[in-house]
Amino acid sequence: MAVLASLVFTIHLILLAALCIFGLHRLSMVIRWFKYRNKTPKAKTEFATLPRVTVQIPLYNERFVAKRIVDACARLDYPKHLLQIQIVDDSTDDTKDIIAHEVALQKANGFDIEQVRRDSREGFKAGALKEAMEHATGEYIAIFDADFIPPADLIKSTIGYFVDDELALLQFRWGHLNRYSSRMTESQAMMLDAHFALEQQVRWASNKLFNFNGTAGMWRKEAIYDAGNWSADTLTEDLDLSYRAQMKGWKGIYLNDVVCPGELPADMNAFKSQQHRWAKGGLQVMLKLFKTIWRHKAPLKLKVEATLHLSNNLAYFVMLLDTIVFLVPSLWIREYYQLDGMLWLDIPLVLFSTGGHLIYLFFGQVALGRSKLTALYFVPRLMLLGIQLAFNNARAGLEAIRGEESEFVRTPKSGEQTSQRLAKDKKQTERYYAKVPNSAIIELIVAATYGVVLAWAVINQVWIMVPFLALLIIGFFTTAIDTLSNRIRPESN
Repeated sequence: MAVLASLVFTIHLILLAALCIFGLHRLSMVIRWFKYRNKTPKAKTEFATLPRVTVQIPLYNERFVAKRIVDACARLDYPKHLLQIQIVDDSTDDTKDIIAHEVALQKANGFDIEQVRRDSREGFKAGALKEAMEHATGEYIAIFDADFIPPADLIKSTIGYFVDDELALLQFRWGHLNRYSSRMTESQAMMLDAHFALEQQVRWASNKLFNFNGTAGMWRKEAIYDAGNWSADTLTEDLDLSYRAQMKGWKGIYLNDVVCPGELPADMNAFKSQQHRWAKGGLQVMLKLFKTIWRHKAPLKLKVEATLHLSNNLAYFVMLLDTIVFLVPSLWIREYYQLDGMLWLDIPLVLFSTGGHLIYLFFGQVALGRSKLTALYFVPRLMLLGIQLAFNNARAGLEAIRGEESEFVRTPKSGEQTSQRLAKDKKQTERYYAKVPNSAIIELIVAATYGVVLAWAVINQVWIMVPFLALLIIGFFTTAIDTLSNRIRPESN
């Protein structure tokens, strides 16, 4: 019995230590940001003659944003004779008809524009981009998802960076069209701000591997081919390709001051769907490239950083594993063997693991010069949102570890349509709902588990843990209720 108790308690502490490492890594991003925040790319030069550019718009069933993206492409301030526009369209609904109509109109206006259709969705987005590459006439490829709106001068004002023959890709910072539509979209925007304004800036400026974000960026076509082309063996083909290209010796530039706005998921299930794909895909890339990274001649610091980057979504899986399997038994062991003093091992580990993430999110706003008070006000909401994603992203991690394949699920976007417009178009709108995850029961069990821990903390007067545990209970309980209520939404609309 004593041996089993020691084993359970040791595993609990190991899992907490792992969470602490992820939190400290986030905190290190903030510390490094102070060093690299003012670093900017070398001033671009100009091509003697502007090169030919292909704009690729990959989309699938995007009827609410299809016309908007074609119009945005038509407004690009780049010579028409040097611009090719490919609408890479795998749609199975009336999006394909909307695109066909808009392409015909823009052809009449003198644009070299085409609708690239396939017989199947083999390879999903990666497969579509790979096939479209065979017909791309540009030396450089600009990629914008259907819900983004590239500014008119975006290509012309940045193409000069590619004068550097070693440059493979440019990544622009994402802006958010519907940032203030709801508290949820505002929270999402703050999470993404930390990734772009802080994390991407630090990775690029410190010469670490950083990733293309799938949209709002430009590639040298030669680099795509040299790195092995788009691959569909992970759900994050963008992360995969950008890592492979940089390990082949190509360079990337992150342009923190160049913003390309896009649309955030408008409801929780769409957001969970997106996060599941990103979490699972990131871990798939880690499993795919782990040996390649560690066999590379790169410095040890780069390998460690890349590993932490690709594996950071494992934190959700580790947290749930510890919560469901080891947390309550470890509390019983403390009581039975009178190990109350061991609590002081848990508290700093928990504080570093959670505090590192919250400080990272807070400084994401500081990095953009936004209000510190507003950022501080949103910290509890950001923590709550992270908790609401926990089971969703933990499941994604487990699927990746087990090698489970899954479909590339699009993230539904409304194109900022009004609720009245969506209500009139009920049947089409319901087709665009994200698939509701079957997770409510597990989330309720986790909430109940933390309820037991909260009771233990109150009985033992461990007051420092009470606010944290209360937030965990609220987070898991509300996301379970939200999941259940969204299951009956189509019938109640």
